[in-house]
Amino acid sequence: MAAALQAAANISGPVILDCPKGTYHFYPDKAIREPYNITNTASEEENRDVTKTIGLLLKDQNQVTLEGNGSLFIFHGKQTMILLDGCRHVEIRNLHTDYYRPTVTEMTITAVGSQCFDTEIHPDSRYVIRDGRLVWIGEGWSFSEGPTQTYDPVRNTTWRMENWLERALRVEELEPMKLRLHFDFQPEAVVGQVQQSRDGIRDQVGVFITRSSGITFTDVGLHFLHGLGVVGQFSENLTFRRINLSPRPETGRTVAGFADFVHMSGCRGKITVADCYFAGSHDDPVNVHGTYLRIVEQPADNVIKVRFMHPQTYGFLAFHPGDDIDFVRSEALTTYASNQVTDVQMVSPRELLLTLAQPVPEDIGNHDVIENVTWTPEVEVVNNHFARVPTRGVLLTTRRKAVIANNTFERMHMNAVLIAVDAESWYESGRVDDVTITGNRFIECGNGEHPVIFIAPENTEIDEHNPVHRQVVIENNVFEMQGKNPVLSAKSTSGLVLRDNKIAGVGQTDGYEEKFAFHVCSEVELNNNTFTA
Repeated sequence: MAAALQAAANISGPVILDCPKGTYHFYPDKAIREPYNITNTASEEENRDVTKTIGLLLKDQNQVTLEGNGSLFIFHGKQTMILLDGCRHVEIRNLHTDYYRPTVTEMTITAVGSQCFDTEIHPDSRYVIRDGRLVWIGEGWSFSEGPTQTYDPVRNTTWRMENWLERALRVEELEPMKLRLHFDFQPEAVVGQVQQSRDGIRDQVGVFITRSSGITFTDVGLHFLHGLGVVGQFSENLTFRRINLSPRPETGRTVAGFADFVHMSGCRGKITVADCYFAGSHDDPVNVHGTYLRIVEQPADNVIKVRFMHPQTYGFLAFHPGDDIDFVRSEALTTYASNQVTDVQMVSPRELLLTLAQPVPEDIGNHDVIENVTWTPEVEVVNNHFARVPTRGVLLTTRRKAVIANNTFERMHMNAVLIAVDAESWYESGRVDDVTITGNRFIECGNGEHPVIFIAPENTEIDEHNPVHRQVVIENNVFEMQGKNPVLSAKSTSGLVLRDNKIAGVGQTDGYEEKFAFHVCSEVELNNNTFTA
């Protein structure tokens, strides 16, 4: 495969790599190893070595199609399955990928007793018992602690939970692949539910697309993704159409994603996610954002030093000569000046030195940040199905036109749609100016703490006349509610429209006040929304 990719790189003009249908195994000892810093993955303390083990590397390729013909690629160990670097007009199609030994383990509860429960280990998970403690093992990896989720097959839903394995007094093997866990408390275990465990270290990703444009994935099944799933970073015009991000049915697994499924950071052009099926993630299925960098020094009147602040994001060029930038107040999350980058120097993996076309504003705050305005994309998320998600369905922060339309969100444990932005925690930029949420079906999403749609900039200084977000239209959606959780909570937003939505499953006293909450919003339009019991 590596030889075929290299041969394609040496041919000018369109090339089709036609892969005969079959099952192909990719082993880490034959993989390419290259260093890549990837957004939202692991900090220096979590994983100092940024070397990626790459199953398929497409580098500086142009007009290439990888035709899988329905083949299945199985990856062993921890690998970044596919990496596209500096590519133009590449399509991956008719292909399925999976892990031989997924790094999220699974066990099903078969019986519950007094301060104990019995489990059956999934055939694709492996373990040893050391000093009465369960240790998960795989191909070149092992762990005994980390994040855990529960999957409920009755309601086809999942949520994050305490890791009971860490609190078990001892683990007893009843027979191979069948265990009994003993506790000094009564766990609220339910027969038939599945416990999913992982170590939490995002040392690889599923697919990485960097410095590339015109990349398309069509009719591809990504049936397990270690670390972040499909990551786009400083790339443009990325299309994901008819992608299946769920376990292969024949495996009997319930989880397909170690973290996010599709994570786009600092991209531009248009991001399209259409006609896809997302089920079984351990974090958000779709997340589109930029990255704020904090201003830490001003060496000259037109020079600033900026710093990556979140531990898990650093080490890549977040700005380029010619990029437009905005200066943003960290407390208000509003723009107070603009400029253009003329030169970039990487001082360290954490800090960049930017030379600007104009002098820096004089009133920079201690925690103020800058946003790369040039690298902000249009977004289209249409005709997708989201299920078995412990967090949010779609996270979106981009100032360009965004459409979330005709999707089905099935029991998102938190928000179905979150529009946030912050400059003190994740540093995920930026504001939205044109978002349409229409024609979607929201089935029992959210809970008392999490509204179905949440517009939640993390600003501490709020001014009705200077809002963070603008022009969000929510229309012609169906909300199938359960419980008292709100349909919408919005903060610091102007031009918010809710019209022609159907809200079902509400009590007799429920209405606008119970289902919609607005905090310092302006120009809000509520029109023709109907409520039914």
